[in-house]
Amino acid sequence: MQHFLLSFGVRWAVSSLGLWMAAALLGPARFSVGSSWTTVVGAGLLLALVNMALKPLLVVLSFPAIILSLGFFMLVVNGFMIIIVSWLYSSLYVKNLGIAIIAGLIVGLVNFLVTKITEDV
Repeated sequence: MQHFLLSFGVRWAVSSLGLWMAAALLGPARFSVGSSWTTVVGAGLLLALVNMALKPLLVVLSFPAIILSLGFFMLVVNGFMIIIVSWLYSSLYVKNLGIAIIAGLIVGLVNFLVTKITEDV
């Protein structure tokens, strides 16, 4: 149980960091997480929960598209996760699915980098 909580806490922190970086890179006209750090943390929590609960089901349902696209459809799945969070959390603004896909790519890259850094330690 303790390992699960630690893993979820790291996932929550990385999701928050990724959303904050995506908002900084994409600009408030296309992607905004709000004006305070609490909204970033709240959106990160919701993204971590949605990724934990819905993403495995969505990956299974879209498995043929993922295989046919050689994995690139996962970018659409990640973008759709961000769209779902924006529907659930009004402080997260996403202009369209294209921006959500780019934000999902940024969050994924942040997740990859943090995983690689902590893996080596």
